Amino acid sequence: MTTRCVHTYYVCMNITLAIDEQLVKRARKVAEAQGKSLNQVIREQLERLTAQDDPDAWVAEFERLSRASKGHSRGWTFDREEAHARR
Repeated sequence: MTTRCVHTYYVCMNITLAIDEQLVKRARKVAEAQGKSLNQVIREQLERLTAQDDPDAWVAEFERLSRASKGHSRGWTFDREEAHARR
């Protein structure tokens, strides 16, 4: 019987970004106000961006936005045929 051992390593990747100096200064102030580093804010934004690939996350966000919406359709109703009509 052969036993195999598997090791998993998590590696942090450093990247270089070209960002306007004033934008970085403003972003650092926002991050500081949130009690975070700019690195942490960027990492969280990337996590949110990539979470959109998850259908369950899309549904949860849609439901959250729907509940929070103060919009009103003013009587308009969705018409599938109209939406898909070629113009």
